[in-house]
Amino acid sequence: MAVLKLDRWNIAIGEGQPLVVIAGLNVLESEKLALDSAGHLKGVCAELGLPYIFKASFDKANRSSIASYRGPGLEEGLRILAKVKAEFEAPICTDLHTENQAEAVAEVADVVQIPAFLGRQTDLVVAAARATHRRGGWLHQKKSQNMAPWDAKHMVDKVREAIGGAQISVLCERGTTFGYNNLVVDMLGIEEMHKLGVPVTIDATHAVQLPGADPRTQGASTGGRREGVPIIAKAAIAAGADGVFLEFHPSPDDALCDGLSALPLAGARDLLATLKVLHEAVAPRRAA
Repeated sequence: MAVLKLDRWNIAIGEGQPLVVIAGLNVLESEKLALDSAGHLKGVCAELGLPYIFKASFDKANRSSIASYRGPGLEEGLRILAKVKAEFEAPICTDLHTENQAEAVAEVADVVQIPAFLGRQTDLVVAAARATHRRGGWLHQKKSQNMAPWDAKHMVDKVREAIGGAQISVLCERGTTFGYNNLVVDMLGIEEMHKLGVPVTIDATHAVQLPGADPRTQGASTGGRREGVPIIAKAAIAAGADGVFLEFHPSPDDALCDGLSALPLAGARDLLATLKVLHEAVAPRRAA
């Protein structure tokens, strides 16, 4: 399996590497919240010796309702992310939704994320792959909710073909649609995606979503099972995931987007310490 590196940050992901933590906010709410959250998480990861990448979205374009909070938008959002990057010397992960955003996003984000709903949008994937590759970053590709793990091969192949055969893909498991308003995670899928020659992460936050099932809004927003996030994260790391994607908030019930799936920021250290131990226990077995 390929090991990918972010040379500027001395971070690598893949077999034999430390557990990579991609964590932060679901969506940018304010500059202060972004700085406070990044500082806390960077400190926790530094204490634990875990490579850290700050994540936050500047726009949540795939909302159930047109009235839902989406974020500050491209220009202001990238300004905040650039400030976080400079102040805490931390790489940035954020997602994009249209091909004309690719250059601006890749200029700030070291890890450009393709949302699960958009994983097969060829123009978007090609533009993001080319912009990211030129800057030495990673493309974090979320497996679609309706896709089998082995079918993610076509997502990876599309990127390689767009950039002359280079490998910059990290695949992300985030659950598969299971009937109505529910998702499940097949832990065997992590190894299936490893067979494609790429690192694999687990998005334990979005894996516990209940799409279109937030009782507070009569289905106009997404519900979630916050208590399931640590379960999914631990199971996936035990199954061999190379990195973990988590969303936190100082007060999840007050979050402006997907708060029911977010974890309290104060609990980050305990969970990440456990995930580190699990990853270190599993890594020698994988290498063998």
